[in-house]
Amino acid sequence: MTDNARHVGLVGLAVMGENLARNIARNGFSIAVYNRTVARTQQFMAAHGNEGDIRGATSIEEFVNDLERPRRIILMVKAGAAVDGVIAELLPYLDPGDIIIDGGNSNVHDTERRAADLADKGFNFIGMGVSGGEEGALWGPSLMPGGPREAYDRLEPMLEAIAAKTDAGPCVTYIGPGGSGHYVKMVHNGIEYGDMQLIAETYDIMRGPLGMNASEMGAIFQQWDKGKLASYLIEVTAAVLVFPDPETKRPLVDLILDAAEQKGTGRWTSISALDLATPTPTIDAAVTARIMSSHKAERVRASAVLHGPDPNAIPKLADPQRTIGDLENALYFAKISSYAQGMALLHAASEAYGWDLHLAEIARIWKGGCIIRAALLDPIRQAFSENPNLPNLLLAPHITDAVNASAAGCRAAIAISRAAGLPSPAMSASLDYFDAYRQPNLPANLIQAQRDYFGAHTYRRVDREGVFHTEWATD
Repeated sequence: MTDNARHVGLVGLAVMGENLARNIARNGFSIAVYNRTVARTQQFMAAHGNEGDIRGATSIEEFVNDLERPRRIILMVKAGAAVDGVIAELLPYLDPGDIIIDGGNSNVHDTERRAADLADKGFNFIGMGVSGGEEGALWGPSLMPGGPREAYDRLEPMLEAIAAKTDAGPCVTYIGPGGSGHYVKMVHNGIEYGDMQLIAETYDIMRGPLGMNASEMGAIFQQWDKGKLASYLIEVTAAVLVFPDPETKRPLVDLILDAAEQKGTGRWTSISALDLATPTPTIDAAVTARIMSSHKAERVRASAVLHGPDPNAIPKLADPQRTIGDLENALYFAKISSYAQGMALLHAASEAYGWDLHLAEIARIWKGGCIIRAALLDPIRQAFSENPNLPNLLLAPHITDAVNASAAGCRAAIAISRAAGLPSPAMSASLDYFDAYRQPNLPANLIQAQRDYFGAHTYRRVDREGVFHTEWATD
C-alpha cells in the first residue's frame, strides 16, 4: 500500500465507469482508476484528473497497491467473461477481507457463483445494480447492492454520498445477501421494458387512429408528465417526440428504424419468472415485441401479403379528446399492472432464495436516479410500508381504487388498437393479468380434465377433499 492510499478503486473507464469515478471524486472520496488500455486512463486523467483526489494506475499491481485496506474495488466492465477476467487479474494482489463490487448488469447466477467462489478465498463480493444511465452515474444513480452485510456497511457512507437524493433519502439501501442486488436490478430493467413498450403502444394509437403528428404527441406527453403519469420515461418520450432532425428538420423519431435492441435483462426477468411460477405477462410481451421488431425485413415482406382490417371499415373516433383521456388512463392502469407483476416477482424470489427483500425500501430507492423513477412509486412504497407481506400490489386499497377507476380506459384503448389492426401486446397483457387475477373461477378446470384424460395427471374437486382420476374413455 502506498502513502496517501486511495479510499476506493474503479476498474473500467467506459462512459459509465468514467462518470461514476467522477461522481465519487466530486463527493470527496479519493479514488484510483485503472483501464486495461493505458491510453484510456491517460485520457481520463487529462480530462478529469483535476475534479478531485484521483490517481490513475498503469498496471493492476500498481492500482491495487494504491488502495487503503480493506480494499474497495468497483468493477465497471462488460458483464460476462470480462468480469471474471478482471477478478482473476486482481486476486494475486488482494488480501482476505478485501471487497470487490461488480457494478455491471451481470446475470444473477454469475453473481451467485462469484460470491461463493470469492467467499471461499476470504474475499467479499458485492453485486450492485446501478441504474440511471451515464447521467445518473455522474450526478446520482439508484444503487442496488447485495452481498455480505459487513461489506456493505464499509461501503455505505460512500454509496449514500454518490447516490441520487429524493425527499425519501439517498437512493441506495442494503438489498440482501448473495445475488439479490443484481436480481433487483434485473427486475427493475424488466419493469423498464414493460414501461417502454406500453408507451410505444400508446404512441402507436396516437399516430395511427388519432392521426397525430410527433409535435402534437409530444405536447400530450408533456402534459401527462405533470399528472399521475409523471415519470422519467414520460419526460424522455416528450423530449424525443419534439426533437427535430438537424438535417431534414423533420421529427427525428420518424426517421429512426423500428427495430429495438436489447441487452438481455428483460429476457432474464421473464426466464426467472417462469422458473418461480410467477406471471409477468407485461414484461414477457415487451421482450417479445422487441424481438418481433428486430425482424424488420421479414415484417416488410409479410406486410405485402397479410391483411389487416379494411381501412374504410375502421370505426371513426367520435370524440378524439375523450380518447386522449382514455389513453392516459390506459397507460396508468397498465403501468400499475406491470409494477404489480414486478413486485410480485421480487416477493417470490425473496421467499425462494431467503433474501428477505424489503419491497417498500426498493420502491423508495427507485424514486430517483433510475430509469423507472415515477410518481407512481410513492403509492407503491406506501402499499408495502403499510403491509410488508402484501402478496400483490393490486390488493392495496388505494391501488385497488386506482386500477378499478382506470381499467375502462385500458379496455377502450385496446378496442381501438384491435379495430385498427395494431398490435398492443403489453397493454393487452396488463389487462389480462388484472382480469385473470380478479376472477374467482378460471377455465383451468377444463385444462386439468384434459390432462387427466390423456396423462392420468389427476385433479381435485370443488365439492370434496382428495385427489381423483377418471377413466374418461368409455369404449
